[in-house]
Amino acid sequence: MHTTPANVRDDQAALKVVAAMPPIRQPRGRPRRKPKSLLGDRGYGFPALILAIVAMGIISLLAPRGAAHGSGMGRRRYVVERTLAGFGHCRRIKFCYEKCGEHFQAFNELAAIPLCHRRLRQVSGGL
Repeated sequence: MHTTPANVRDDQAALKVVAAMPPIRQPRGRPRRKPKSLLGDRGYGFPALILAIVAMGIISLLAPRGAAHGSGMGRRRYVVERTLAGFGHCRRIKFCYEKCGEHFQAFNELAAIPLCHRRLRQVSGGL
């Protein structure tokens, strides 16, 4: 996870976030070091970012800037919107009281724990 100030464009931090992803264990074989594909809205659709993602060997599902709508809202992007709404329930994150970026990042990670736990409980049928 990587937190940026509110006035930073989405595409500027995207490559740092993808590069900082930890390895993900697979049922068999080596851990996955990069995602198979990257999904994002028009805020990420800059040509330079799309080319960089493709050069990393990742399938780009980033919507190009200025493209017509019709992505089928709710199929995939709803997961992101639901997660951001979950973060919005945490007052400490909703109103940033922290002077240090590391503290704000830590509170974001702490807020992610119950969201992930709830989602895993739903998927696995109760933990």
